[in-house]
Amino acid sequence: MDIEESKIKIREAQAMINDAYAAVSPDKLKARRAELELRQNDPALYSDPKQAQAVNSEAKYIDDMLGRFDKLFRTVDDLSAMAELLSVESDAELSEELFAAVAALKDDAEKAQISALLKGEYDKSDAILSLHAGAGGTEAQDWVSMLFRMYKMYCEKAGYSVEVLDRLDGDEAGIKSITFVVRGVNAYGYLKAEMGVHRLVRISPFDANARRHTSFASLEVMPEIKDDITVKIEPDDIRVDTYRSSGAGGQHINKTDSAIRITHFSTGIVVTCQNERSQTQNREMAMTMLKSKLVELKEREAAEKAASIKGEIKKIEWGSQIRSYVFQPYTLVKDHRTGYEDSDIQSVMDGDIEGFIIDYLKKSA
Repeated sequence: MDIEESKIKIREAQAMINDAYAAVSPDKLKARRAELELRQNDPALYSDPKQAQAVNSEAKYIDDMLGRFDKLFRTVDDLSAMAELLSVESDAELSEELFAAVAALKDDAEKAQISALLKGEYDKSDAILSLHAGAGGTEAQDWVSMLFRMYKMYCEKAGYSVEVLDRLDGDEAGIKSITFVVRGVNAYGYLKAEMGVHRLVRISPFDANARRHTSFASLEVMPEIKDDITVKIEPDDIRVDTYRSSGAGGQHINKTDSAIRITHFSTGIVVTCQNERSQTQNREMAMTMLKSKLVELKEREAAEKAASIKGEIKKIEWGSQIRSYVFQPYTLVKDHRTGYEDSDIQSVMDGDIEGFIIDYLKKSA
């Protein structure tokens, strides 16, 4: 890359950022932010903690969104000025710094474009993810533990936090199922791209004959919805069961019937939570999970005429996967929906899945 090429790339990035900025409707965002500020300055708001939290959360989301664009615009101005300076007076060290910064700007501009595409009603929400082992026994349960580690590492790199809500360990190794919440801006908008069946091909460490095995795990993703006036759950609509928590945890684990299971009669949806400190907290989180599933069910029925909360999730077996992770006889991760591939499978398993997510969001927009 030379200085003139850098100028071209800066202008290209600026055009992408301008398009993304227009797509988020900044005037509407600023008007909404003004409304929220009035509410934040009204002491009456804080008599309802949940409402106050919702208002403050939305205000922070808008502040963060506009702040990111302000930073991008400043970066474009700074790099444009640097490029003009280097056109007149060469400096090898400063030129290398410019080239690296221009490459980073291009990546940030692409991310801004993707973020602008996340206009779904719940895209900015936190996400609840559930992994379930499919065909493959212990091997599939180990695969769930590998995927959970992958998503945890992705979340750490993306600046998201992860909280386990419910976990059922395998009989010999791995995890049969695990539900966890991912908190952060646009967590659901990004992670919804991961919903589906994930297929593993490798030499099984659990096979004494070192044969190659194929295993499956499904990932369900839904937005975390605490309050939604369109979903009403009457006491007669559900059955609430309590049971003793199991697995690793604090002192409350295995000592009291603090775990909660809620069954929704009309849909057959069952949610469980055992990771909070008390039965009351577990019940509140389980109700949040149930509301989230019911809201997503309504969304899918309206958009896809779907009859199940699972939506696009298919039977967890051969032929229904959205992505394959092949360790043997070669190394390759391939998304069957988009064709996106990465041969560095260890990097993918260490959480470098953003390429798959971005490519899916671009092609499904």
